[in-house]
Amino acid sequence: MIKSDLSDLYRGYIACLNKQDWPILGQFVHDEAIHNGRPLGLSGYLEMLERDFDEIPDLYFDIRLLVADPPYMASRLSFDCAPRGTFLGLDVSGKRISFAENVFYEFQRGKIRQVWSVIDRAAIEAQL
Repeated sequence: MIKSDLSDLYRGYIACLNKQDWPILGQFVHDEAIHNGRPLGLSGYLEMLERDFDEIPDLYFDIRLLVADPPYMASRLSFDCAPRGTFLGLDVSGKRISFAENVFYEFQRGKIRQVWSVIDRAAIEAQL
């Protein structure tokens, strides 16, 4: 896969998330997806995303930095949202917060196979 194809595919994936267009998620995520070392498969990955959107109704993924080195992709995502209740073990209770997530992906056969994600918790703590 070439860099531009991988970038286009990733942008399609992010659009899918932002629209919550779950019927097409399988076009982007591998059936044997792994997230931070946990095997989730496509169904577990979908459950994780549905839970995220349930806990953060105004969740929106904003790509700030994107680097492709097939089969890998690195992205810095920006968020400005108001999670309900707790988020990452922090009592946010609907307060609007801004933070970033650094994510690395490994693609296999044109789909996301592995995801390594780190959220900037310190930025959230500083706002609370």
